[in-house]
Amino acid sequence: MDRLVLDTGVLVEYIVLRSKFRFKVSKLFNMASMNKIKLYISPITLSEILYVVSKIYEAAGVPSPNIEALDYVEWIRRKTEIVKLSDDIIFRTGELKKTLRIALSDCYVIASAEAVNAAPLFKAVEKEMMPVIDELRRLRVKFLEEIEV
Repeated sequence: MDRLVLDTGVLVEYIVLRSKFRFKVSKLFNMASMNKIKLYISPITLSEILYVVSKIYEAAGVPSPNIEALDYVEWIRRKTEIVKLSDDIIFRTGELKKTLRIALSDCYVIASAEAVNAAPLFKAVEKEMMPVIDELRRLRVKFLEEIEV
């Protein structure tokens, strides 16, 4: 069974109706519901998704954007397993940040994935990831734009 730790960008794709990868993310959630794959999320990503989604809903004119964002976070919690932060994850994240020089939240996704023997899944290769793409591939990082579901 495939095991994936989802990044914020992946989860945002699900709520944006015309997003490029919405179908793929929807299919991942369906596969997880059928126990064909296991989905995880970092607590840091969960916090980040609350903020990002509330801003998206606010910009879209959704009434009560924070309440709607909280509902989405609760839905995610039911569909994924939250990786418990440990000293190993905390220190590994710091080491990854020093060597990769990518966003701290992305480093948490990678460290969390290592802790549960899963692959980190991001929406796309970000500009700051380009210089370290070979190292990211060694760390089993996957991207929505590349995976088949």
